[in-house]
Amino acid sequence: MVPILEVTPEATSTADVIVVGGGVEGLSIAWRAARRGMSVAVVDPDPGSGATHAAAGMLAPVSEVTYTEEPQLRLGLASLALWPSFRDELEDDSGVALDYRSDGTLKIAYGADDMAVLDELAAFERTLGLRVERLTGRECRKLEPMLAPSIRGGMLAGDDAWVNPRRVARALLAALDRHGGTLIADRAAELTPRGVRLASGAVVTAPRVVVAAGSWSPLLLPGLPVRPVKGQILRLRGPVGFLTRCVRGLVHGTSAYLVPRGDGEITVGATVEEMGFDGRVTAGGVYELLRDARELVPGLTELELAETTVGFRPGTPDNLPLIGPVDATGPGGESLEADVLAATGHHRNGILLTPITAAAAAAFLTGEATPEIVKFCDPGRFSN
Repeated sequence: MVPILEVTPEATSTADVIVVGGGVEGLSIAWRAARRGMSVAVVDPDPGSGATHAAAGMLAPVSEVTYTEEPQLRLGLASLALWPSFRDELEDDSGVALDYRSDGTLKIAYGADDMAVLDELAAFERTLGLRVERLTGRECRKLEPMLAPSIRGGMLAGDDAWVNPRRVARALLAALDRHGGTLIADRAAELTPRGVRLASGAVVTAPRVVVAAGSWSPLLLPGLPVRPVKGQILRLRGPVGFLTRCVRGLVHGTSAYLVPRGDGEITVGATVEEMGFDGRVTAGGVYELLRDARELVPGLTELELAETTVGFRPGTPDNLPLIGPVDATGPGGESLEADVLAATGHHRNGILLTPITAAAAAAFLTGEATPEIVKFCDPGRFSN
């Protein structure tokens, strides 16, 4: 595992890059920077325990497309194209299998009104050049025999994929260790002119600071338009092969998804709640998730309820992330010597956008050309 660096208030540690945040975005940026020969320190009291731990891991830009979010679609497709090489490099560096699967997403409709919505959305997807296949209810059940006999039909988004986010975090920590990165198991309290002050009072200095702290990023960059969007999510445990692909469904207009893992786990989610940092698992949230999922796959009620989790998606006003340099000041309004980069606000697509975020951030850090598609993610777009 990554060496944990002890920094006392009396001492100052230095690095080429400080990454604040140990979710998949922060860890992937740190890994990419370390592979380029930079000394990297990741500041996080418990890496991989936040939104990454709760995430379902869908890599599904096609099945998640909406009418008003074409930039998000283009960004997601660009990142999905990077995932196979990202997976291969990370598995080689870490020795950890990511449980990456690319069998597509089966979108199903419970009733006639739900099917009308899917048909309309599929027509829109085809105008964007996306590959979706219309299926009858019988064809859906042939692909997934555990589906309810009453479902009306569906669509197969064959280019979608999914991965186990917890394995990705574990692999990133192992890969970062291999390339000499260090972990500071503390909370970042504030930016200083030359780096970051920790909750313990210690200071870590670096010429470059990356703020990848998800919903907590505004604590270091006040005014950053990022808010927590609460999501409750369930993990069931059953036989391997209970489902073979990601299933997304509409049940009386409400969206639900089920994501199978290679070990028999099935992730069921997720609520979308504007509740701030309310970390409670509620009876209502669990009931709604199981109710809708049961309409799609009745047999899941026989599975073990292994885990209930709450995560906080970092939302932005336009649902696009913030990736790029920001104008930042110290706690007293003083100018900073360190260059500050934001990599946050990924909302529901944090796992999907990990490869392109890491590539863009590494390019910013080294002065290389950044992917053109990332121009949509300029953190300054809300200041005009």
